[in-house]
This record gives sequence, structure tokens and C-alpha cells, in this order.
Amino acid sequence: MPPPSSQSPPATMEELDHRGVPSWFLSFSAAMVPFCGFCYAHSRGVTTRVVERVVKSPVGVYGLFALPFLTLGMEKSIYDTVQAWQGINPNVRPADRGGFPSGGAELPSFSLIPVRKLARQLTQSTTDKQN
Repeated sequence: MPPPSSQSPPATMEELDHRGVPSWFLSFSAAMVPFCGFCYAHSRGVTTRVVERVVKSPVGVYGLFALPFLTLGMEKSIYDTVQAWQGINPNVRPADRGGFPSGGAELPSFSLIPVRKLARQLTQSTTDKQN
């Protein structure tokens, strides 16, 4: 099926996502690397030091309100960058998706790289297309 035109959004996720079966693992791994780093840092007491430093900063306790927005921004940056690396535009939302939790396409992209253009292989066998 040819990719949809840039003027109309794809009708389903299958029209947007042409990756192979194990490609979801790249997104999962990219999200887990910073999470594992956070868990390790938390076990070493880094979280306590960050909170203490924010509280002792000129903004005081109110600086703690910025932490969720900063961490969500970092998470979106990682997710958008991995999607762009795999050739999926993070700003395109298929017509059959929307609302929570699929609202990330409504926000600006935090991708650190441009969306990669993938060449479609025309020599796929029918068994590859079924998987």
C-alpha cells in the first residue's frame, strides 16, 4: 500500500508504521536506558541531592513544580528522537488514534534529529508482508 499523501493523515497505524516486527524493541530500549539510569542514580542518592539543591536554590520549594515538566520533556525528546530515527514523523497522528494517551502528536516535536527517509524494499516476499 503506498504511503498516504502529506495532506491527509493516515487512516490507521499500519499505514503510518512500516517497520519490521522487532522494531518496537528499539523504542522500548530507548525508553528503558534513561529509566535504568534514573533507577541507578536514585539508588545512589542522586534524587535526594537534586531535591535538596532545588529547594536551596533561589526559586526555593516552588522549583519542585518544574521537575515533572522537565522530566516529561526529556521523555518526549527520547521518544520523538527514536521515532524520527525509525522514519516515523512524531507529529503525524493516524485518523483512528487520538485522545489520551495518544496526544503526543498534538505537541511540538522534541526530536533531536530529522525524520529519517526510509527506502521501501520492492522485493519483499509475500511471507514478509504477512508478518
